[in-house]
Amino acid sequence: MPSPLSSPGRRLLLQMTLAGLLPAAAHAQAVFGPSEAPVAPALSLVVLGSGGPAANGRAGAGYLLLLDGVPRILLDAGPGAFARLGEAQLSLARVDTVLLTHLHADHAGGLPGLVKARAVSGGGPAEFRVFGPGGRPARKGPGGGAYFPSTRRFIDLLFGPQGAFAYLSQFSAPLHFSVRDVAASTREPLTLLSGPGLQIQAVAGHHRDAPSVIFRVDYQGHSITFSGDIDPAGHEALWRLAQGSQWLVFNSVVLDPPGSPEILYSLHTAPRDIGRLADQAGVGHLLLSHLNPSIERHEPEVRASIAEHFKGPVLMARDGLALTL
Repeated sequence: MPSPLSSPGRRLLLQMTLAGLLPAAAHAQAVFGPSEAPVAPALSLVVLGSGGPAANGRAGAGYLLLLDGVPRILLDAGPGAFARLGEAQLSLARVDTVLLTHLHADHAGGLPGLVKARAVSGGGPAEFRVFGPGGRPARKGPGGGAYFPSTRRFIDLLFGPQGAFAYLSQFSAPLHFSVRDVAASTREPLTLLSGPGLQIQAVAGHHRDAPSVIFRVDYQGHSITFSGDIDPAGHEALWRLAQGSQWLVFNSVVLDPPGSPEILYSLHTAPRDIGRLADQAGVGHLLLSHLNPSIERHEPEVRASIAEHFKGPVLMARDGLALTL
């Protein structure tokens, strides 16, 4: 596992410095030697994928949370996140927690590659705690919706004894998964993990027919909430969980009506509502992610719409962006 002063760690600090998120002195200390090394930030974020379902030059949704400078938590694992991980040159050797907002391909399709990367980098058994949505049976008729496996079943279909990638269990290192489903009935914040300085909470979101989860991570007095893909039916749940969060990562896929296809408003949240929710929850910063070309083309209008309610800083995510929280 590279330390914060290895080459990858230096590059991460340099990214933060160039983004204006660390003082230049911090990078200078990282370069000039351990005796002058700064203390690693308690909680930091690397964006492995900031794109949506289309092939538009961005990787699918994926984020890596570093605790005290060490990558520990993977949130979503979209296609392309594997390549972005390699570009960041961060090791997964200590990653032990996976949070899946929902099981659409652009959020979970890259998980096997990242699990394999963890297995070959750890030098020993790989233990994963996985949290994600419960399942949903297929329903016939108008608005019935597709079948979705539970997260527990999803992991078994991928890595179980008869899973698509069963070979990985003994390919490089033994794999073990401890999986917990978050039920769609979870209306109040549910604590999934609680340890020294760390708390991970969740509440069920709403993404039309796809079971979904909103996650919040608190560590050593710092906090970040991830909306996942969310439609208006999930706004109250998000508001409950995100209260006072320093950062809110919100998936921004649609323009204010009628700027996007009508069907997308049953899946996603418009900029004006993003600003309203961020203001009501009292969050400190917004990071817009899961971006598509229409959001990029209309960035000034998106920012202006959000600013009608939310007056805090708004950042647009990009693959490889590193933030200290």
